[in-house]
Parts: sequence; C-alpha cells; structure tokens
Amino acid sequence: MPQAVIGCDLSRAVIDICELPSGRIGQIANTPDAIAAWLDMLDHDIRLVFEATSGCDGDLIAALATRGHPFSLVHPRQAREFARATGTLAKTDRVDARVLAQMGAALDLPATIPLSPARSRLADFLRRRRQLVDMRKAEKLHRHSAGEPEIAQAIEAMITLLGQQIAELDRQIAGFIAQDQALSEQARLLTAVPGIGPTVLATL
Repeated sequence: MPQAVIGCDLSRAVIDICELPSGRIGQIANTPDAIAAWLDMLDHDIRLVFEATSGCDGDLIAALATRGHPFSLVHPRQAREFARATGTLAKTDRVDARVLAQMGAALDLPATIPLSPARSRLADFLRRRRQLVDMRKAEKLHRHSAGEPEIAQAIEAMITLLGQQIAELDRQIAGFIAQDQALSEQARLLTAVPGIGPTVLATL
C-alpha cells in the first residue's frame, strides 16, 4: 500500500488538508492547540506537504519539529509547475491541498529539516533587517524628488532613523552569532575574508 501523504493548504485562519491515497479531506484552525491535537492523532509515518507561506506556516512547522514528524516544504513555483505538468491546474487556479498531496505522492520530495528555535529567531531578525534596508533605499530615492526643504528634512530624518534601527539589528544579530557555537566557529573561519561581517555570515 502506498505511503500516506497529506497535502496542507495554509492560510492565516485555517489549514485545508487532503490525504492520499484515501482521499479524505478536512479543515483545522491554524492555531497551536488545533495543530497539536491534529498531529497527535496522525501516524508518524504520514508525510505532510505544504508550500512555504511566510507568516502562515510557523505554528505548523514548530509543532512538526517538536514531534520529529516528517514534512516537505515546497516552493510555490515548484507546486504550480507540478500542477500544470499533470493537467490539474489552469493558469489562474490556486494550488490547493489536493494538488500538494498528489505532488507528495508522485515525487520523492526531500524531507525538510526545520531551523532550531535560535536560528528561526535569527531568521526573523534578518528578514526585518532586509525590510529596513529596502525602506532606507526607497527613502534615499525619494530624497531626490522631495521638492520642499521641509519634506527633504523629514526624509533625511527617516533615513537616519532607519540607519539607527539597522545598526541595532546588526548588534543583535552579532549577539546571536556569539551565542551559537556552530555560528561562532564559522565566524572564526570567515571573518578573515574581506566583506564578511556578522550580517553576511548569519545570512550564509
């Protein structure tokens, strides 16, 4: 009998699920308690497949990592390409739990190794740093078309503030590296390379 696979279509409020080969479908709330109760009822051999959906998959990944339950996190583009290749998705259709289950059943997807809590926290800080850098870059572009001196002054103040916040994030990121033994060893090996600072190291 083929190994059971569950496709999970995540949104902020709910998780739609489809199990193959049984074809059972269902829905649970996307909350830590609901996810924990659902996973406690599943056979550990069942592979879960879902898209990498930033902001919606944190609770599910944390619960799976805690239990050591196998799962495969797939890129949305990869899921759409599979669906189109199998004729189950039109150009404007949404990849759903059924398609993700079919993908898991048909392909030998690699198991995803979740980040440790410490590295997951570091990833959050890196993501926020990228957001602030993009905001500062946009403000620097706005500076050239500010027009009124008061507007230019306000833009300069915002650029300064964003720079201060980025510097504070750099300090926190460096602290994470110092606390993580593996990252500290990598830092020792790489800091001699020109251009490799704490933020670049953490991203690598």
